Amino acid sequence: MKIIISDIQKGSIADELALGAGDEIVSINNSVPRDIIDYSFLVQDEEIELYIRHKNGEEEIFEIEKDFGEDLGISFESAVFDRVKPCANKCIFCFVDQQPAGLRKSLYVKDDDWRLSYLQGTYITLTNMKEKDWQRLEQFHPSPLFVSVHTTNPGLRAKMLNNPNAAKIIQDLERLKKNDIKIHAQIVLCPGYNDADELLRTFDDLKKFKKILKSLAIVPVGISKFRKESLRQVDKEIAGFVIDAAENFNSEVKKQLAMASDEFFLIAGREIPQKKYYGTFSQIEDGVGAIRLLKDDFEKCKKKLKKKLKTPLRLSLLTGSSAAVIFREFRKEIKVEELEFEVIDVKNKFFGEKINVSGLVTGIDLENAIEKYAVQNAVIPSVMLKEGSDEFLDGIRVSDIEKKFPNVRFFIINDCYKFREILTIINSL
Repeated sequence: MKIIISDIQKGSIADELALGAGDEIVSINNSVPRDIIDYSFLVQDEEIELYIRHKNGEEEIFEIEKDFGEDLGISFESAVFDRVKPCANKCIFCFVDQQPAGLRKSLYVKDDDWRLSYLQGTYITLTNMKEKDWQRLEQFHPSPLFVSVHTTNPGLRAKMLNNPNAAKIIQDLERLKKNDIKIHAQIVLCPGYNDADELLRTFDDLKKFKKILKSLAIVPVGISKFRKESLRQVDKEIAGFVIDAAENFNSEVKKQLAMASDEFFLIAGREIPQKKYYGTFSQIEDGVGAIRLLKDDFEKCKKKLKKKLKTPLRLSLLTGSSAAVIFREFRKEIKVEELEFEVIDVKNKFFGEKINVSGLVTGIDLENAIEKYAVQNAVIPSVMLKEGSDEFLDGIRVSDIEKKFPNVRFFIINDCYKFREILTIINSL
């Protein structure tokens, strides 16, 4: 285990000590932090002994006096310094297990680490928790955690996760409740497994945990062409049932906790709810509330669009099928002379056309769409790309596509929940 510094805040204590990226923390007060949680606890004191191994191999011990709680100004590449706890499940709905070979290595990593859940909002199942993990939870009380519940039926959960430890979900939730550790919960809905009466049972069981339950997201199972298990997609009837059941649950607990993801409303053919339905939008990364934010921002932006462009412009937004539905609604309201705003539904040939989210669009499918529609000005949401890079899931880069289509201009949209970046592009051309 090496604790490597990735960055130093200018003007901080670490900067004054001339620490730099690549230096290694050996220990703090003779203790070796396992993660950023340990680190944050160890650097709280007014007096700290910081043992550093510089990137040139030289070692140095600093005696630091500072205000209590004052930060050292050190950043790390990872929030976990020791081994990330891997997932021990073989979930029937796991998307990681239904990917083809040859993608970037990080896409095959399955973690189930409560520390990453607390620090980065990743979902955990609690199935690989050892007693020492529970004891540490009870020591630090990290809240909130993001917990994949899926079902509270012990036998069904063990079956869906392919892990006998998954049957202990009620006991695990009881332990979290005892320690007042709040959670954001998730249900991946798989028709024929945890829907219908089983979903109602899960809702009924979760009423007992409303004290620690901050939100409950229900999302439909994603089915790629590589899936081995025979799973059904959510249809209109099931989607409507889920939406209504979630509303009934909220009425019974007298709190706005359960939220169906955007896709349920699209499948059911229902209006996207207003902002109050989503509370603090705490589960937006799970596709819960993204469309509402986008719609609200469009309403503000459409008033700021130019009336007429100086020269004719054909602007093509390339996106997944779900988002294309919404942007085509917007297109009807965009009244700008000399502007042709085109919405291209990029068909997912790579994973299969049942996959309709923009985040799973690959470079090869984007290339095919650009060629098919003779795109001139391509607008691409950054959710298609690896964070901090221009790389798609299949390893193709935007720079590769630019070389293949030298006459196409590319615009990357960073905030996919807002229309304003598209507004800026239109008004600047």
